[in-house]
Amino acid sequence: MDVAVFSTRSYDRTFLEAANAKGGNRHDLRFFEASLSLQTVSLARRSAAVCCFVNDHLDRPVIEALCQIGVRLVVLRCAGFNNVDLKAAEAAGICVARIPAYSPEAIAEHTLALILCLNRKIHRAYVRVREGNFALDGLLGFNLATRTVGIIGTGKIGGALVKILSGLGCRIVAHDPYPDSSLASAGVEYLSLEDLFAAADIISLHCPLTPETHHMIDRAALASLRDGVMLINTSRGAVVDTRAVIEGLKSGKIGSLGLDVYEEEGDLFFRDLSGQTLQDDIFARLLTFHNVLITGHQGFFTQEAVEAIADVTIENVTAFETCGRAAYPIGPERIA
Repeated sequence: MDVAVFSTRSYDRTFLEAANAKGGNRHDLRFFEASLSLQTVSLARRSAAVCCFVNDHLDRPVIEALCQIGVRLVVLRCAGFNNVDLKAAEAAGICVARIPAYSPEAIAEHTLALILCLNRKIHRAYVRVREGNFALDGLLGFNLATRTVGIIGTGKIGGALVKILSGLGCRIVAHDPYPDSSLASAGVEYLSLEDLFAAADIISLHCPLTPETHHMIDRAALASLRDGVMLINTSRGAVVDTRAVIEGLKSGKIGSLGLDVYEEEGDLFFRDLSGQTLQDDIFARLLTFHNVLITGHQGFFTQEAVEAIADVTIENVTAFETCGRAAYPIGPERIA
Protein backbone atom coordinates (compact mmCIF):
# COMPACT_ATOMS: atom_id res chain seq x y z
CA MET A 1 0.00 0.00 0.00
CA ASP A 2 1.31 3.46 -0.88
CA VAL A 3 1.45 5.65 2.26
CA ALA A 4 2.31 9.36 2.35
CA VAL A 5 3.89 10.07 5.74
CA PHE A 6 3.60 13.70 6.84
CA SER A 7 5.46 15.65 9.56
CA THR A 8 8.39 13.25 9.22
CA ARG A 9 11.47 13.56 11.39
CA SER A 10 14.54 11.34 11.12
CA TYR A 11 13.37 9.09 13.95
CA ASP A 12 9.95 8.62 12.32
CA ARG A 13 11.59 7.33 9.18
CA THR A 14 13.98 5.06 11.10
CA PHE A 15 11.29 3.38 13.18
CA LEU A 16 8.61 3.18 10.47
CA GLU A 17 11.02 1.62 7.99
CA ALA A 18 12.10 -0.89 10.63
CA ALA A 19 8.47 -1.77 11.39
CA ASN A 20 7.69 -2.09 7.68
CA ALA A 21 10.72 -4.34 7.20
CA LYS A 22 9.35 -6.77 9.80
CA GLY A 23 6.50 -7.41 7.37
CA GLY A 24 8.80 -7.77 4.37
CA ASN A 25 8.66 -4.11 3.27
CA ARG A 26 5.06 -4.66 2.22
CA HIS A 27 4.17 -0.98 2.01
CA ASP A 28 5.62 1.86 -0.05
CA LEU A 29 6.29 4.62 2.47
CA ARG A 30 6.89 8.12 1.08
CA PHE A 31 8.18 10.58 3.67
CA PHE A 32 7.54 14.33 3.77
CA GLU A 33 8.83 16.81 6.33
CA ALA A 34 5.90 19.11 5.65
CA SER A 35 2.83 18.88 7.85
CA LEU A 36 -0.46 17.99 6.22
CA SER A 37 -2.62 20.96 5.33
CA LEU A 38 -4.70 22.16 2.41
CA GLN A 39 -1.51 23.56 0.89
CA THR A 40 0.38 20.23 1.07
CA VAL A 41 -2.40 17.71 0.48
CA SER A 42 -1.29 17.28 -3.15
CA LEU A 43 1.82 15.48 -1.88
CA ALA A 44 -0.46 12.53 -1.10
CA ARG A 45 -1.47 12.11 -4.74
CA ARG A 46 -1.10 8.45 -5.80
CA SER A 47 -1.31 7.38 -2.14
CA ALA A 48 -4.12 5.26 -0.75
CA ALA A 49 -3.24 6.27 2.81
CA VAL A 50 -1.75 9.18 4.72
CA CYS A 51 0.10 8.87 8.01
CA CYS A 52 -0.19 11.91 10.26
CA PHE A 53 0.90 13.26 13.62
CA VAL A 54 -0.57 15.53 16.31
CA ASN A 55 -0.13 18.86 14.53
CA ASP A 56 -1.27 17.84 11.05
CA HIS A 57 -4.53 19.50 10.02
CA LEU A 58 -7.32 17.17 8.99
CA ASP A 59 -10.30 19.49 8.94
CA ARG A 60 -13.19 19.13 6.48
CA PRO A 61 -11.48 20.87 3.51
CA VAL A 62 -8.39 18.66 3.89
CA ILE A 63 -10.48 15.49 4.30
CA GLU A 64 -12.49 16.34 1.18
CA ALA A 65 -9.30 17.06 -0.76
CA LEU A 66 -7.83 13.72 0.35
CA CYS A 67 -10.98 11.96 -0.80
CA GLN A 68 -10.78 13.62 -4.21
CA ILE A 69 -7.26 12.27 -4.83
CA GLY A 70 -8.19 8.75 -3.77
CA VAL A 71 -7.00 8.51 -0.15
CA ARG A 72 -9.00 5.87 1.74
CA LEU A 73 -7.15 5.67 5.05
CA VAL A 74 -5.84 8.18 7.58
CA VAL A 75 -3.55 6.51 10.09
CA LEU A 76 -2.50 8.60 13.07
CA ARG A 77 0.85 8.15 14.83
CA CYS A 78 -0.75 9.22 18.12
CA ALA A 79 -3.61 8.40 20.46
CA GLY A 80 -5.40 11.76 20.29
CA PHE A 81 -7.57 12.63 17.30
CA ASN A 82 -8.85 16.12 18.10
CA ASN A 83 -7.14 17.39 14.91
CA VAL A 84 -9.39 15.22 12.71
CA ASP A 85 -12.91 16.08 11.53
CA LEU A 86 -14.37 12.61 12.07
CA LYS A 87 -17.78 13.49 10.65
CA ALA A 88 -16.16 14.71 7.43
CA ALA A 89 -14.10 11.53 7.26
CA GLU A 90 -17.17 9.35 7.71
CA ALA A 91 -19.02 11.29 5.00
CA ALA A 92 -16.04 10.89 2.65
CA GLY A 93 -15.75 7.18 3.35
CA ILE A 94 -12.25 7.54 4.76
CA CYS A 95 -11.23 5.25 7.59
CA VAL A 96 -9.39 6.93 10.47
CA ALA A 97 -7.15 4.81 12.69
CA ARG A 98 -4.96 5.69 15.66
CA ILE A 99 -2.56 4.29 18.21
CA PRO A 100 -4.80 3.39 21.17
CA ALA A 101 -1.92 2.93 23.61
CA TYR A 102 1.81 2.77 23.03
CA SER A 103 3.60 3.43 26.32
CA PRO A 104 1.57 5.18 29.00
CA GLU A 105 4.56 4.79 31.31
CA ALA A 106 6.62 7.05 29.02
CA ILE A 107 4.31 10.03 29.51
CA ALA A 108 3.70 9.26 33.19
CA GLU A 109 7.44 9.16 33.83
CA HIS A 110 7.93 12.43 31.93
CA THR A 111 5.21 13.96 34.11
CA LEU A 112 7.13 12.86 37.20
CA ALA A 113 10.30 14.39 35.74
CA LEU A 114 8.54 17.75 35.36
CA ILE A 115 7.19 17.57 38.91
CA LEU A 116 10.57 16.72 40.44
CA CYS A 117 12.45 19.27 38.36
CA LEU A 118 10.08 22.11 39.23
CA ASN A 119 9.84 21.17 42.90
CA ARG A 120 13.58 20.84 43.50
CA LYS A 121 14.44 23.66 41.03
CA ILE A 122 16.79 21.35 39.10
CA HIS A 123 16.62 23.51 35.97
CA ARG A 124 17.75 26.56 37.93
CA ALA A 125 20.39 24.69 39.94
CA TYR A 126 21.89 23.26 36.74
CA VAL A 127 22.49 26.73 35.32
CA ARG A 128 23.85 28.09 38.62
CA VAL A 129 26.38 25.32 39.12
CA ARG A 130 27.69 25.65 35.57
CA GLU A 131 28.38 29.30 36.39
CA GLY A 132 30.12 28.44 39.65
CA ASN A 133 27.23 29.52 41.87
CA PHE A 134 26.60 26.91 44.57
CA ALA A 135 24.27 28.99 46.75
CA LEU A 136 21.01 27.31 47.73
CA ASP A 137 18.92 30.48 48.10
CA GLY A 138 15.71 30.23 46.07
CA LEU A 139 16.01 26.47 45.54
CA LEU A 140 13.88 25.29 48.47
CA GLY A 141 11.51 22.46 47.57
CA PHE A 142 9.15 20.20 49.50
CA ASN A 143 8.77 16.50 50.18
CA LEU A 144 6.37 14.80 47.80
CA ALA A 145 5.50 12.24 50.46
CA THR A 146 2.10 13.07 52.02
CA ARG A 147 1.38 15.81 49.45
CA THR A 148 -1.95 15.67 47.65
CA VAL A 149 -1.78 15.20 43.88
CA GLY A 150 -4.89 15.70 41.78
CA ILE A 151 -4.95 13.68 38.57
CA ILE A 152 -7.54 14.72 36.00
CA GLY A 153 -8.08 11.80 33.65
CA THR A 154 -7.33 8.30 34.92
CA GLY A 155 -6.99 6.36 31.70
CA LYS A 156 -3.83 4.40 30.97
CA ILE A 157 -1.49 7.38 31.42
CA GLY A 158 -3.20 8.75 34.50
CA GLY A 159 -3.32 5.24 35.96
CA ALA A 160 0.41 4.78 35.36
CA LEU A 161 1.09 8.07 37.15
CA VAL A 162 -1.06 6.96 40.09
CA LYS A 163 1.18 3.93 40.57
CA ILE A 164 4.35 6.03 40.44
CA LEU A 165 3.16 8.72 42.84
CA SER A 166 1.62 6.21 45.23
CA GLY A 167 5.05 4.67 45.54
CA LEU A 168 6.38 8.06 46.61
CA GLY A 169 3.82 8.29 49.39
CA CYS A 170 1.54 10.87 47.81
CA ARG A 171 -2.15 11.11 48.55
CA ILE A 172 -3.95 10.74 45.20
CA VAL A 173 -7.26 12.37 44.37
CA ALA A 174 -8.71 12.14 40.90
CA HIS A 175 -11.45 13.27 38.55
CA ASP A 176 -12.74 11.30 35.58
CA PRO A 177 -16.25 10.92 34.16
CA TYR A 178 -15.58 7.17 34.16
CA PRO A 179 -13.81 6.32 37.43
CA ASP A 180 -11.51 3.31 37.43
CA SER A 181 -12.77 0.90 40.10
CA SER A 182 -9.34 -0.75 40.44
CA LEU A 183 -7.73 2.61 41.24
CA ALA A 184 -10.51 3.44 43.69
CA SER A 185 -9.95 0.09 45.40
CA ALA A 186 -6.24 0.92 45.63
CA GLY A 187 -7.00 4.12 47.55
CA VAL A 188 -7.53 6.77 44.88
CA GLU A 189 -10.29 9.16 45.96
CA TYR A 190 -12.48 10.36 43.09
CA LEU A 191 -13.75 13.92 43.55
CA SER A 192 -15.64 16.57 41.66
CA LEU A 193 -13.44 19.03 39.81
CA GLU A 194 -14.23 21.73 42.34
CA ASP A 195 -13.24 19.54 45.30
CA LEU A 196 -10.08 18.36 43.52
CA PHE A 197 -9.07 21.96 42.80
CA ALA A 198 -9.50 22.83 46.46
CA ALA A 199 -7.57 19.81 47.75
CA ALA A 200 -4.57 19.37 45.44
CA ASP A 201 -1.04 20.71 45.96
CA ILE A 202 -0.15 19.42 42.50
CA ILE A 203 -2.55 19.03 39.57
CA SER A 204 -1.64 16.88 36.56
CA LEU A 205 -3.78 16.83 33.41
CA HIS A 206 -4.23 13.58 31.47
CA CYS A 207 -7.54 14.06 29.69
CA PRO A 208 -8.27 14.17 25.95
CA LEU A 209 -9.12 17.46 24.27
CA THR A 210 -12.88 17.60 23.75
CA PRO A 211 -15.40 20.46 23.74
CA GLU A 212 -15.95 19.68 27.43
CA THR A 213 -12.25 19.83 28.36
CA HIS A 214 -11.28 22.80 26.16
CA HIS A 215 -9.85 25.47 28.51
CA MET A 216 -10.76 23.36 31.52
CA ILE A 217 -8.14 25.36 33.40
CA ASP A 218 -9.42 28.90 32.85
CA ARG A 219 -9.79 31.98 35.05
CA ALA A 220 -12.74 30.52 36.91
CA ALA A 221 -10.89 27.29 37.61
CA LEU A 222 -7.80 29.17 38.76
CA ALA A 223 -9.85 30.99 41.37
CA SER A 224 -10.71 27.60 42.91
CA LEU A 225 -7.12 26.33 43.09
CA ARG A 226 -4.98 26.36 46.20
CA ASP A 227 -2.51 29.24 46.33
CA GLY A 228 0.90 28.19 45.00
CA VAL A 229 -0.38 25.05 43.27
CA MET A 230 1.89 23.21 40.83
CA LEU A 231 0.15 22.65 37.49
CA ILE A 232 1.38 20.04 34.99
CA ASN A 233 -0.03 19.48 31.50
CA THR A 234 1.15 16.58 29.36
CA SER A 235 -2.21 15.99 27.66
CA ARG A 236 -3.24 18.56 25.03
CA GLY A 237 -2.36 22.24 25.01
CA ALA A 238 -5.85 23.67 24.71
CA VAL A 239 -6.99 22.00 27.93
CA VAL A 240 -5.29 25.02 29.50
CA ASP A 241 -6.16 28.67 28.81
CA THR A 242 -2.62 30.00 28.48
CA ARG A 243 -3.51 33.64 29.02
CA ALA A 244 -5.34 32.80 32.23
CA VAL A 245 -2.39 30.71 33.41
CA ILE A 246 -0.01 33.62 32.83
CA GLU A 247 -2.23 35.74 35.06
CA GLY A 248 -2.11 32.97 37.65
CA LEU A 249 1.70 32.91 37.51
CA LYS A 250 1.90 36.68 37.93
CA SER A 251 -0.45 36.64 40.94
CA GLY A 252 1.25 33.66 42.59
CA LYS A 253 -1.88 31.51 42.41
CA ILE A 254 0.21 29.11 40.33
CA GLY A 255 3.47 28.38 42.13
CA SER A 256 5.01 26.45 39.25
CA LEU A 257 3.99 25.28 35.81
CA GLY A 258 5.18 22.32 33.75
CA LEU A 259 4.08 21.99 30.14
CA ASP A 260 4.85 19.40 27.50
CA VAL A 261 2.08 20.74 25.26
CA TYR A 262 0.92 24.19 24.21
CA GLU A 263 -2.21 25.59 22.57
CA GLU A 264 -0.41 26.90 19.49
CA GLU A 265 2.38 24.33 19.40
CA GLY A 266 1.77 23.56 15.74
CA ASP A 267 3.78 26.64 14.80
CA LEU A 268 6.63 25.79 17.18
CA PHE A 269 7.17 22.21 18.23
CA PHE A 270 9.07 19.45 16.40
CA ARG A 271 11.40 21.84 14.58
CA ASP A 272 14.59 23.81 15.26
CA LEU A 273 13.77 27.51 15.57
CA SER A 274 16.91 28.42 17.51
CA GLY A 275 18.11 30.74 14.75
CA GLN A 276 14.85 32.66 14.58
CA THR A 277 12.96 35.15 16.71
CA LEU A 278 9.86 33.62 18.28
CA GLN A 279 6.74 35.22 16.83
CA ASP A 280 4.39 33.87 19.49
CA ASP A 281 4.26 36.56 22.20
CA ILE A 282 2.25 34.39 24.60
CA PHE A 283 4.78 31.56 24.46
CA ALA A 284 7.65 34.04 24.79
CA ARG A 285 5.99 35.44 27.93
CA LEU A 286 5.82 31.96 29.45
CA LEU A 287 9.56 31.59 28.96
CA THR A 288 10.26 34.64 31.14
CA PHE A 289 9.06 32.90 34.34
CA HIS A 290 11.72 31.10 36.39
CA ASN A 291 9.04 28.74 37.76
CA VAL A 292 7.91 27.54 34.35
CA LEU A 293 9.39 24.46 32.66
CA ILE A 294 8.43 23.65 29.08
CA THR A 295 9.38 20.67 26.94
CA GLY A 296 8.42 20.37 23.27
CA HIS A 297 5.88 17.52 23.28
CA GLN A 298 8.61 15.17 24.40
CA GLY A 299 6.65 13.04 26.84
CA PHE A 300 6.06 10.16 24.41
CA PHE A 301 9.65 10.12 23.19
CA THR A 302 11.19 6.90 24.47
CA GLN A 303 12.69 4.01 22.54
CA GLU A 304 9.86 1.72 23.61
CA ALA A 305 7.08 4.18 22.81
CA VAL A 306 8.33 5.22 19.37
CA GLU A 307 8.91 1.60 18.38
CA ALA A 308 5.38 0.69 19.51
CA ILE A 309 3.92 3.64 17.58
CA ALA A 310 5.66 2.53 14.39
CA ASP A 311 4.63 -1.11 14.83
CA VAL A 312 0.95 -0.29 15.38
CA THR A 313 0.97 2.23 12.51
CA ILE A 314 2.14 -0.46 10.10
CA GLU A 315 -0.34 -2.92 11.67
CA ASN A 316 -3.18 -0.48 10.94
CA VAL A 317 -2.10 -0.08 7.31
CA THR A 318 -1.67 -3.84 6.78
CA ALA A 319 -5.05 -4.65 8.32
CA PHE A 320 -6.79 -2.08 6.13
CA GLU A 321 -5.09 -3.38 2.99
CA THR A 322 -5.97 -6.96 3.91
CA CYS A 323 -9.57 -6.68 5.08
CA GLY A 324 -10.64 -3.08 4.49
CA ARG A 325 -10.65 -2.19 8.18
CA ALA A 326 -7.75 -0.86 10.23
CA ALA A 327 -6.66 -2.69 13.34
CA TYR A 328 -7.55 0.26 15.57
CA PRO A 329 -10.15 2.40 13.80
CA ILE A 330 -11.93 5.31 15.38
CA GLY A 331 -15.49 4.09 14.97
CA PRO A 332 -18.75 5.95 14.35
CA GLU A 333 -19.50 5.81 18.08
CA ARG A 334 -16.61 8.25 18.58
CA ILE A 335 -18.19 10.67 16.10
CA ALA A 336 -21.43 10.88 18.06
